[in-house]
Amino acid sequence: MKIAIAADHAGFELKGIVKSHLEQIGHELLDLGTQDTAPVDYPDFAEAVGDAVVNRRVERGILICGSGVGVSVAANKRRGIHAGLCHDHYSAHQGVEHDDMNVLCIGARIVGREVVLELVDAFVGACFSGEPRHVTRLQKVAQLEEKYCKGEGHD
Repeated sequence: MKIAIAADHAGFELKGIVKSHLEQIGHELLDLGTQDTAPVDYPDFAEAVGDAVVNRRVERGILICGSGVGVSVAANKRRGIHAGLCHDHYSAHQGVEHDDMNVLCIGARIVGREVVLELVDAFVGACFSGEPRHVTRLQKVAQLEEKYCKGEGHD
C-alpha cells in the first residue's frame, strides 16, 4: 500500500519509527514532512496528506502531532477525508471497516511505540466493509459536507 505520512515537530520522532516499520513490512511511504523538530504548524501537514489522499497519489495517510487532535481537526476540513484520532487497536481498524477512514491521526505524546505500531498495523490491515448500513451513513456524511462545507479548499 502507498501511504502518505507527515508530522509536526511534536510527532517528528514517532514519524520516523512508523515510517521504518511500514517500510520493513513492504509499504511505500510518501514523507510529506516535517524533517526535524523545529516548531511548525500542523495544519500545513494535514493539508499535504489530505491532498495526497484526495488526489489518489496514495491510498491512505497517517498524521502525527502531540495529541493527534490538531491534525485530526485540520484533516477533516478537506472534503473526501475521513480522518480518525485513534489511540486503541479497535478504533484503528473499525474506523476503516465501518467509516472508511482514510487518514489515521495519532498523538505522539499520548501513546508509546508498541501501541503506535499496533495501531498502524490495524489501520493498514483493515478494509472498508461496504455493508449497506455503513454506505448509507457515509452518504449522510457526504450530505453534511455538501450542506456545510461550501467554500475554498473543498472540491
